[in-house]
Amino acid sequence: MIRILVAEDFDLLREDLCDTLNQQPDITVVGSAGSGREIEALALTTPADLILMDIEMETITAGIRATEHILEKKPELKILFLTAHETDNIILTSMGAGAVDYIVKGCPEKELLSHIRGAYEGHPMLDGKVQNLLLKEYSRLRSSERSLLFFISTVSQLTAAERELVRLLLEEKKVKEIAAIRCVEVVTIKTQIKSLLRKFGCARTKEIVEIIRELNVAHLF
Repeated sequence: MIRILVAEDFDLLREDLCDTLNQQPDITVVGSAGSGREIEALALTTPADLILMDIEMETITAGIRATEHILEKKPELKILFLTAHETDNIILTSMGAGAVDYIVKGCPEKELLSHIRGAYEGHPMLDGKVQNLLLKEYSRLRSSERSLLFFISTVSQLTAAERELVRLLLEEKKVKEIAAIRCVEVVTIKTQIKSLLRKFGCARTKEIVEIIRELNVAHLF
């Protein structure tokens, strides 16, 4: 039996999803939530195999942030994003946040169930599309020392705190400003920056910001 949690802020769609899934002989919905905060709490207290995660809830990236936080504590959970639009950015965002697949809202029931069962069995339907996208991007960037493949791999290893640090660096915040925003000592931020530089293989935070802007992947943060 596949145990599923559903996170979707539109009540009618959430109820419809739950009803559809509960009608399946091999699937049971063990809980549902209408926000990123709710699904985080639910995921930590409710045994489940898989989460259907809406990307846009209380904020446009609530599902992404919730995914990062949940997987830090329960990395065995499989998360599928629910999205209104199927784009290259969504694919990259899914990979960067740790989701194994994504489902376009309103897709046929058969397709929805295929995505869920495939992800549960360890064969997400996303694989082929990701490979094609990365091959295309790698070819475009082959003259660059920083391939998109390397970058996405590095991003997937960042902690939630490191992602927040990158977001603030993209906003051109200084070390002291970041420390004040996060209510920590300056030395703590400097330690986290050293970890970031090591992971990205850079000498300065400016290089990380330049790579992100060059690859046009700021949406991952």
